[in-house]
Amino acid sequence: MALEDAKHMIDDAFTREDLKGLSFEITFGGATSFLRRKYTKDLTGVDIAVTGVPFDQAVTNRPGTRLGPRAIREASALQSPDEPYGWPHKPLSTLAIADYGDLAFDHANVPEFPAALTEHIRGILAADTASVVLGGDHYISFPVLKAYAEKYGPISLLQFDAHTDTWPDDNMERVDHGTMFYKAVKTGIVDPKSSVQVGIRTTNEDTLGVNIIDAPTVHEIGPVETAKRIKEILGDRPAYLTFDIDCLDPAYAPGTGTPVWGGLTSAQVARILRGIAGINIKGGDVVEVSPPFDTTGATAIAGAHVATEIICLLGWNMRDND
Repeated sequence: MALEDAKHMIDDAFTREDLKGLSFEITFGGATSFLRRKYTKDLTGVDIAVTGVPFDQAVTNRPGTRLGPRAIREASALQSPDEPYGWPHKPLSTLAIADYGDLAFDHANVPEFPAALTEHIRGILAADTASVVLGGDHYISFPVLKAYAEKYGPISLLQFDAHTDTWPDDNMERVDHGTMFYKAVKTGIVDPKSSVQVGIRTTNEDTLGVNIIDAPTVHEIGPVETAKRIKEILGDRPAYLTFDIDCLDPAYAPGTGTPVWGGLTSAQVARILRGIAGINIKGGDVVEVSPPFDTTGATAIAGAHVATEIICLLGWNMRDND
């Protein structure tokens, strides 16, 4: 029983022995890991590794996303005692989920960062473990995708965002949070024809052939039809899900570096993510949570829920392994 367990559960991030199961640790105390999962660098038998990338190079407007992973972990404590609502399977009880900690990198040597992150993800994938990455500014998806493309070939991108991030930039060495998907398409990492960007509401004349379901369209057709269109575009190809928190309207996620009005609601996103269950998702990330610009914590709460939904989507495809 939860109340009985709470009497003796504390610091589950270090003390729990099993990688499966719920945690009834008091939400306002104890060592903070994502969903109170065990911190470990041993990926033996791990289905999903959650890892933080506290990287913040140059967001368009407000810095602070380097603090995102810590805030998302803290917010996730509220979710740890229960299975995610509305899913017919129980990923927290049946999947081996670990908090793999954060990427170590020299914050003063930015050019070395991309290779360090790619190698970090390679290590996770080499263990036949899926990664869920907590960012960090959106550039981090590019080095992550490199590792995924090495394993799965050119991958389909499912991007929730206010911006396409495909603005032209042929200098592949530049670390820029607004051009990384241009580079991913140009270098063959991402297949644009089977990729889709959802929630877009900023102008970009050339989207490189990536399919767009912009924010006004989502509002018009609704989340159920949006999910249906996403599944039609992705088909059964290996896919990577990246969620920029500014896909949400600033009313739901004010703590982001690039807020744009007219965005999706948290209810719409929840319904879309449930509706795409069955896509061939291989990993995902949630990025651009900037806690200094949201004293309420709502943005981090949204980020924690999105990361949990990514786990649910991965878990949906892992059910045969339960």
